[in-house]
This record gives sequence, structure tokens and C-alpha cells, in this order.
Amino acid sequence: MPKIIIENLYHKEISSKGSDYKVIEIIHDNYVDWMHACGKKGRCTTCMMIVEDGMENLSELTEREAYFQKLGKLKPNQRLTCQARLNKGTLRIRVNERYKLPHMDYGE
Repeated sequence: MPKIIIENLYHKEISSKGSDYKVIEIIHDNYVDWMHACGKKGRCTTCMMIVEDGMENLSELTEREAYFQKLGKLKPNQRLTCQARLNKGTLRIRVNERYKLPHMDYGE
């Protein structure tokens, strides 16, 4: 089963019920809070994740992600959790400093 490791949440490991789920759905299904100001519609970049390893396990870049990359709001190692789908394997990510939630306790 696909799994996600959130490195700066003390290497929290969460798993998916199956493949082809949006990353933010997996995160929220595992009771982890994650910023998403536009309601998971791909209209902002607040749900952005920094991909440390496992980019090959994600779906192709969506039109919205390509748009934000073109604007310089997403780097090549960043994806939107509301757009990217985890298809297989393990994904190691980090929460962007800019979008950390104030009530969460983050590690390094």
C-alpha cells in the first residue's frame, strides 16, 4: 500500500487505503491537519508539499501545477497536495515553512 512520511512532523508515517488518491485526501484521512486555503481546488499554493523522495510515485503534473510552476510559485521539487495523486510506493515530504499551521508541533 502507498505510504507517506512527513519528515518535519517527526517522520510521521501515514498510509493510503489504496492507490490513486490525492495526497491531501490521504493526509486528512489520517487525521493530520494540512493547510488548504482554497478548499482543495488548485487555486492557490497553500497546500504545497516539498517532495524529498518518491516523486516518481506521483501522478503527472496537472494543468494547475504547471500554471503555478510557470509563475514561479512551485519549484520542480514541489507539488500541490490537492492535485498530486499517490499511485504507489513511498512518498517522503515536508511541510513548507510558509504554510505551517500555528497549532501544530513540527520537528526539523
